[in-house]
Amino acid sequence: MRKQYYIMALAAAALAGCNKAPEAEAQANEAANTAAPIQMPPSIVGSHKYRCAGNGVISIDWLSDGKVNSARVTPETGSGINLAQAEAGGDYTAEGTTLKGDPQATEVTYNGKSCKR
Repeated sequence: MRKQYYIMALAAAALAGCNKAPEAEAQANEAANTAAPIQMPPSIVGSHKYRCAGNGVISIDWLSDGKVNSARVTPETGSGINLAQAEAGGDYTAEGTTLKGDPQATEVTYNGKSCKR
């Protein structure tokens, strides 16, 4: 008899917990629906390697999200630098670094040095 009582008590406790799950799930769904939409990272519109004056090599990933253009420049022996274009057709700049060119150009200027594909 005791064994049956314990089983019934465990079943009642399990069922009581099940009633709370839909409430928590509804709250989670509501929070997800009211969250800001996810912004996708910009797509790569071109990726090229350039040899610069002084025999240095840089790799440039040209990025765009349809509104803003940017570039990620990675020198041969360094970490990537993200540059942004302030206005359409203008230079790409970031903290003392400049880049002139576009994804279709065979020659760019990086920090005053001419670089060719």
